[in-house]
Amino acid sequence: MEGFRYLDGVATVRLEDAACIGCGMCEEVCPHGIFGVAAGKARILDRDACMECGACAMNCPTKAISVTPGVGCAAAILSGWLTGSKPSCGCGG
Repeated sequence: MEGFRYLDGVATVRLEDAACIGCGMCEEVCPHGIFGVAAGKARILDRDACMECGACAMNCPTKAISVTPGVGCAAAILSGWLTGSKPSCGCGG
């Protein structure tokens, strides 16, 4: 799914550089490959590809990553998949 995009500029994912230990767990668990690790620190490579699933934040041992899962278009898409209904987040997208 790498390269998939949602809406530009709305992802809630944040990375606190000072708290990151460069373990690479975020890179490993992210289904859209938005993280990379270089020079001992994680980096957000493509914030707008984030689906806000929360896997990165849940697996970060130092809590350097924060994200508000279950909001916006990503939540609507997941809900639609799970219920078999047409996704609607109200954004008009």
